[in-house]
Amino acid sequence: MKKLAVILLSISLGCSAQQNTTEDLVANEDAFFDYVDKSTEIEVLAEGFKWSEGPVWVREGGFLLFSDAPQNTIFKWKDGEGISVFLEPSGYTGILPYSREPGSNGLIINKDGELVACEHGDRRISRMPLSQGGKVTVADTWQGKRFNSPNDIVQASNGTYYFTDPPYGLPEQENSASREIEAFGVYKIDSNGKVDMVVSNLKRPNGVALSPDEKILYVNQSDSKAPYIMAYKIQQDGSLDEGRIFFDASSLQESGLKGSLDGLKVAQDGTLFSTGPGGVLVITPKGKLLGRIATGQPTANCAWGEDGSVLYMTANNYLTKIQTKTKGTGF
Repeated sequence: MKKLAVILLSISLGCSAQQNTTEDLVANEDAFFDYVDKSTEIEVLAEGFKWSEGPVWVREGGFLLFSDAPQNTIFKWKDGEGISVFLEPSGYTGILPYSREPGSNGLIINKDGELVACEHGDRRISRMPLSQGGKVTVADTWQGKRFNSPNDIVQASNGTYYFTDPPYGLPEQENSASREIEAFGVYKIDSNGKVDMVVSNLKRPNGVALSPDEKILYVNQSDSKAPYIMAYKIQQDGSLDEGRIFFDASSLQESGLKGSLDGLKVAQDGTLFSTGPGGVLVITPKGKLLGRIATGQPTANCAWGEDGSVLYMTANNYLTKIQTKTKGTGF
């Protein structure tokens, strides 16, 4: 497919101006254009961040929140208003410096309308009412041991949370003296607050998402030697089976495309939109790569917004969005 020029904008923080950027939509299959129109362009909303992450759309108020872990800040973007600081500090309340990424990472809005954050520096999952603030710890230990640096999280309709806990937010990552848990686990927090490790054999678990019927938990692994999207069947008690490799991104990685498997979201028909080498990968529920939204940047995460058909993407130091022809789960 013809390579289009990359046009990136200089939009300072707080500026509400927006323009279109021209980027490639790289199709492996014609069905890719059932999800993104051929003429659609990526829109750059703002830039100047250190590493944008964890976007979430807030329906009550119609705005986007996203993390910048190195800046220990959650930013807010709203159409017509642009960028503003929403919460600082966002994930570490100790004495800096701590690590390269002390702040929050993955964010969601839970069933109660609260902001739930994966906090690197404070090594916990927190929740906070958007209307009044005031964080409450959801969980910060497993079997009396502190988490490493919670990274991404999802909540099932029954209230159960699933989250990943790689070492990325620790001062020396896996070599940190403060590390207390040997495994880089995937955890479950049930509606009573009980914490269980449900996956223990991944080296770099990262993004998490549920299938529309909530029978499968997808887990991205940002391991250069095993760049897989894993799929786990959810058992009746909320535990997971042994899992299987759903998608192998090795060939994309080996081709020199920027980025690794990181965050992911799911469309209502079960199609995955996963950040990975080359931008955002669009993958069928059977694990077939349809194509990719080529952001031109290492891309950390994405989120459905507005009416559910707009995909917001945090790509390196940029916040971007693109109009799709589908809708995400939860809309």
